Amino acid sequence: MSLTSKTRGDQAESLFSRARTQSMSLSRIVSEQDAASQAREAKTARLRELRLEKEAEHRVAAAALAALPKRTGKR
Repeated sequence: MSLTSKTRGDQAESLFSRARTQSMSLSRIVSEQDAASQAREAKTARLRELRLEKEAEHRVAAAALAALPKRTGKR
């Protein structure tokens, strides 16, 4: 009986160890995905800000160009 209980104990410990390893692996994968997602969101926000700044500069330039007097007369 002691051999059977020891074997069962070893099996249980092996199963627990495997489950713990899988859990740690899943946690690592989730944290890596979260980090990648945060990095992507930060990059998207930075690029959006740059695009909005560029569009604002273009609007200012277009308004300044429209405000310039137009040439009239023949050459």
